Amino acid sequence: MPSLIDMRRRIKSVRNTEQITKALKMISAAKLRKAQERAIAARPYAAMLQQILANCAEAAGQSPDAGDNPLLAVRPENRILLVVITADMGKAGGFNANLLRFAQAFVSERRGKELSFDLIGKKGRDYFRKRGARIGGEYIDLFRNVRFEDAERIANFIIERYEKAEIDAVYLFVNEFKSVMASRLFSTRLLPIEVPKSTSTADYIYEQPPGEILASLLPRYIKANIFRALLESSAAEHAARMTAMDAASTNAGEVIDKLTLTMNRVRQASITKEIIEVVSGAAALD
Repeated sequence: MPSLIDMRRRIKSVRNTEQITKALKMISAAKLRKAQERAIAARPYAAMLQQILANCAEAAGQSPDAGDNPLLAVRPENRILLVVITADMGKAGGFNANLLRFAQAFVSERRGKELSFDLIGKKGRDYFRKRGARIGGEYIDLFRNVRFEDAERIANFIIERYEKAEIDAVYLFVNEFKSVMASRLFSTRLLPIEVPKSTSTADYIYEQPPGEILASLLPRYIKANIFRALLESSAAEHAARMTAMDAASTNAGEVIDKLTLTMNRVRQASITKEIIEVVSGAAALD
């Protein structure tokens, strides 16, 4: 049976861990609200941009050179770029591990293809670096303050390589915020852009040729998708960390209770033993 000193050390160690998990939970809870509001606020903009893109594409389709835009060029998917968005730190349950398994399954299905990676977040970078993956871009410490400028920088680098035909397709992998208790693993093909069909019955009058408007919208569409993915990942990360740290704090409290009970039993046994020794010694003197 462990000594009282050992038990006290273990209780102190678990209590210190509990303080850390509670602090992390409070930090994520404080950041979650703002991140959640930004993620939800970006969704209507993305939906509206998609609708405008569909309307312009339908109008531009009447032009003979409508399909000349390089971002619409469809090529055999021999060189594929994966944009994987993970967190910069752990302690978020299965947030990073689940997404990396999801991306790894995609990689396994496309053996024989030339795969490269743009990795956002330290966890994804470290995972694929250890496996010798071909990394085209690394972006870390973006989630301290998610900015559109960072999404624009990432998108411009992707667009440049696609227009030069260095890559044939681009896929995005991200944890999409669903609720405080759960996120959704999400993947989509960023390039080539698959223009959605228009559902609008309105007849628009375009001041500029629809083809020119479409050409300016396509890069903006990529940038908006990456920015929204960063916001979704940030909100999902804080929600996952808050939930995981709450569970860890609860478990730590239960461990402390069990260790305290065990320590009290050890102390009682020690006191009983000492009393028996005193009584036995007194009886021997008699």
